[in-house]
Amino acid sequence: MPTLDVREIPPPERHPKIHDTFAEMDSGEVLEIVNDHEPKPLFYEMQAEVESFDADAYEVEREGDQTFVARFPKK
Repeated sequence: MPTLDVREIPPPERHPKIHDTFAEMDSGEVLEIVNDHEPKPLFYEMQAEVESFDADAYEVEREGDQTFVARFPKK
């Protein structure tokens, strides 16, 4: 499972890096993103713009005050 910890990436660079990584994945893979907040804007962006994103299988877990792990599956 590809994992990106975006907490150290400057905010303007986060979504492009995530989109590039997702585009390189194979169908059936899941991109795991570690972030300092729940990535709701990214979820809505992916849902609207990325046909291969499986929004129904999306999951997010809070693992601490500033740690969220989100899983973005690819159809």
